[in-house]
Amino acid sequence: MKHMIAILGAGESGVGAALLAYQKGYAVWVSDLGSISEARKKVLTDTGIEFEEGKHSEKLILAADEIIKSPGIPETAPIVRKARAKGIPVIDELEFAFRFSKGKVIAITGTNGKTTTTLLTFHLLKKAGLDVGLAGNVGESWAGQLVKKDHAWWVLEVSSFQIDGFIEFKPRIAVLTNITPDHLDRYDYQLDNYISSKVSLFKNMNERDAAIFYGDDLNIQVGLGNINLQATTYQVSLEKAFERGGFFNGKEIQLLALGKKVRINPDDIILRGTHNLLNAMNASLAAILAGVDEEAIHSGLKDFKNAAHRMEHVATVLGISFVNDSKGTNVDATSYALGSYSEPLIWIAGGVDKGNDYSSLYPIIKGKVKMLICLGENNEKLKKAFWGIIPNIKETKSIGQAVAWGLEYGEEGDVILLSPACASFDLFKNYEDRGNQFKSAVQELKSSVI
Repeated sequence: MKHMIAILGAGESGVGAALLAYQKGYAVWVSDLGSISEARKKVLTDTGIEFEEGKHSEKLILAADEIIKSPGIPETAPIVRKARAKGIPVIDELEFAFRFSKGKVIAITGTNGKTTTTLLTFHLLKKAGLDVGLAGNVGESWAGQLVKKDHAWWVLEVSSFQIDGFIEFKPRIAVLTNITPDHLDRYDYQLDNYISSKVSLFKNMNERDAAIFYGDDLNIQVGLGNINLQATTYQVSLEKAFERGGFFNGKEIQLLALGKKVRINPDDIILRGTHNLLNAMNASLAAILAGVDEEAIHSGLKDFKNAAHRMEHVATVLGISFVNDSKGTNVDATSYALGSYSEPLIWIAGGVDKGNDYSSLYPIIKGKVKMLICLGENNEKLKKAFWGIIPNIKETKSIGQAVAWGLEYGEEGDVILLSPACASFDLFKNYEDRGNQFKSAVQELKSSVI
């Protein structure tokens, strides 16, 4: 009798896992409590994989030998609890894909900066001519790609939700960018639980593997103190130089790894902001450890193009710059964005508050942010937090209005920064939708004044 795998969720990771499992000879059943897109239904049907939508048939799912769960489904979901109670292993798509790849893995996680670091690491390895693939939380699912091709190296962005589904998953190189409170609703509102999830990325690694992390982060230090970390460590820092790792001394980046010392002028890095210096150190160290030479690193840092919605310059209108940082969905991400500019700012923020404490932003915005435009259904907490601190506060539910006010109240040399510090689900489908609407509104505005 074939080994039976049930897959919960028919999104990118679920369908990818289904295709790989089917190719490897497993019996596969896909179940999605919501609706499945027509395109994905066609893929499953054409392959001969059975599926259901709008329900979970417990009898079929709980008869499985193993369950692959979408990262978006919490452990508290009734079907997951019943599977656990029955002793059925519940794993992540990346855990499953790991079994079928001979490539070396660079896995990157963190509260902020993981996507930028992942894309930059991939870019540096690609620049050096290495055989490398990109997967995880960016692009196509790892399992789905393995149906067609494996690579010598894989650069994977991994979330805490995915890490929670790891059992044997073992990176050759792992990067932890930082840890700040986020997604605490999935961790019983306990920061320690979230920290434990993040640092467990290192749990299966040994001394031949490399663990890169932000040495100045106290939450990381707390987490590492609770595990038996066996991997060789490389710490990045803005405060001090370590025996192995990266350090920015205020003038240049110094990287120490494999007996090499690489110096990087921050002016040669296309990304701006202190947080991106850390991202560059993380990615460059991972690249060095993967065998990338210094020339390729310098070249790659100069011509890298980041993903959309991350401090993305949209346009300059009448000397005023409009920047889309819609991915800034928590206070720390917004803090990085605000701190990256010396120019006067008009800040567009707001959305679904995650229990934010905005006080950490006060030192950054004082004397720099001349206006706050609150963009959301309920702006009272945001307005109250900055009343008397930011001289001009306005609110709207229209992104077009927010952009128009930016131009109206801005002056040549100002930056209009969309960095919401909140989730997007009150007025928008997601952060991409919010960012795309912002860019469209800016382009319409630019066309109207030319």
